[in-house]
Amino acid sequence: MSRSDRAELETIARRVMDERGLWPDFGPEVLEEVAALSAVAEPGSPTARDLRALLWCSIDNDDSRDLDQLSVGEVLTDGAVRIRVAIADVDSLVPRECATDLHAAHNTTSVYPPGRVFPMLPERLSTDLTSLNPDEDRLAMVVEMDVSGDGLITRAELYRALVHNRAKLAYPSMGAWLAGEGPAPAALAAVPGLAENVRLQDSVAQRLRAVRLEHGALQLETIEGQVVFDGDTVRSLEKARKNRATQLIEDFMIAANGATARFLAAHGSPSIRRVVRSPKRWDRIVELAASRGHNLIQRPDSRALDAFLVEQRAADPTTFPDLSLAVIKLLGSGEYVAVFDGESAPGHFGLAVQDYAHSTAPNRRYSDLITQRLIKAVLDGRASPYNPAQLTELARQCTDQEDVATKVERLVFKSAAALLLRTRIGERFEAIVTGAAEKGTWVRLLDLPVEGKLVRGQKGLDVGDRVEVALLQVNVQRGFIDFARGNGR
Repeated sequence: MSRSDRAELETIARRVMDERGLWPDFGPEVLEEVAALSAVAEPGSPTARDLRALLWCSIDNDDSRDLDQLSVGEVLTDGAVRIRVAIADVDSLVPRECATDLHAAHNTTSVYPPGRVFPMLPERLSTDLTSLNPDEDRLAMVVEMDVSGDGLITRAELYRALVHNRAKLAYPSMGAWLAGEGPAPAALAAVPGLAENVRLQDSVAQRLRAVRLEHGALQLETIEGQVVFDGDTVRSLEKARKNRATQLIEDFMIAANGATARFLAAHGSPSIRRVVRSPKRWDRIVELAASRGHNLIQRPDSRALDAFLVEQRAADPTTFPDLSLAVIKLLGSGEYVAVFDGESAPGHFGLAVQDYAHSTAPNRRYSDLITQRLIKAVLDGRASPYNPAQLTELARQCTDQEDVATKVERLVFKSAAALLLRTRIGERFEAIVTGAAEKGTWVRLLDLPVEGKLVRGQKGLDVGDRVEVALLQVNVQRGFIDFARGNGR
């Protein structure tokens, strides 16, 4: 009896995680520790504010069960709005160096291959006790920001609070509603005043975004591949795009992460920052722009690059995601760095922000749990729980393991794509080059969100080039999808 596609992909994911040093399962000591937890942590801190009466809501993926953040808006005077972002207080149930913490510190992130989630924390925590679930009281860390009518954050404060999620909302339906292309989701309409509050939040997010764009934040648009299952069988691959709801949350998370970094720096606390340094291959970005009739200066400049991207989106919106993908590949990946009192962090080139500390997803990312502990130490008047050597090593570990997790997710996605494409050997596709180095040349199909290796005819190609390819072969177990330039002969 043959295994289902879902079971086969899970087996592949486990094997690849093992091979690359990630732990797919929790050890008995972790499971015993979590089973012994009797309930959600009580709001024992006398400084925790009671904010349960506010119109908090979560907006996340349709199938998300580990809810890390809530948001709510409040109108002030002179066109200003107070935005509060509540972040799950994971540290209250996962103290440093307990068995659960040590597992999380090893993997440093949840892993999301198609068909199966391998969470950083056991599900009793991440989807229940430390998740900001609807209709439940939860402890949270709150980032409170006052945003002026012109989109500037004029004041920010961090504190503990007790919160209550009024509605669990999802990106697709909320994005359609915000854009005027769909009805209000039932969960939104069921809470009096919530629709108006989310509209308010959306307007503030647009202000924040406008300010970031003025400072050179890159307006990129990528197409993410999503595996669609029919039961346990891979049915298709879909292109997932951002919408107004995903942008709303993205803008709030960027603002909250920036406020957190500035809070820690203002109090002399060390921090872990997420940075993207100057592009590794700016020269190739300049070449890509020149091939499209646009001259970029020879030194990396985010504003100049964004002006080129805006121009290209207007000129050819259909192929703009392909250009965005090429630019992202050429910018290089992000990394975590430890920053100490008096030091200056490199900043995040793509977001055009100098201060950026991951803090808003402590159920899913270990860097955010570290940041939560650093915040609590400041609020309690305690010294940092980590010494410089420990924080530097943790930053390296988070960078390395996140890169490994991304590779696992990509490989298993390719295995899912191989399951679909194995009956299409010999077919031709239009593609764009996404990687070109000594170890190989990679292309991404334009009609399907599939990336594979170009094993014939790759000479002379570079990132961003358009090319016709033929599918040569696939290997489901290894996640190989091989193409040849032209007709493959």
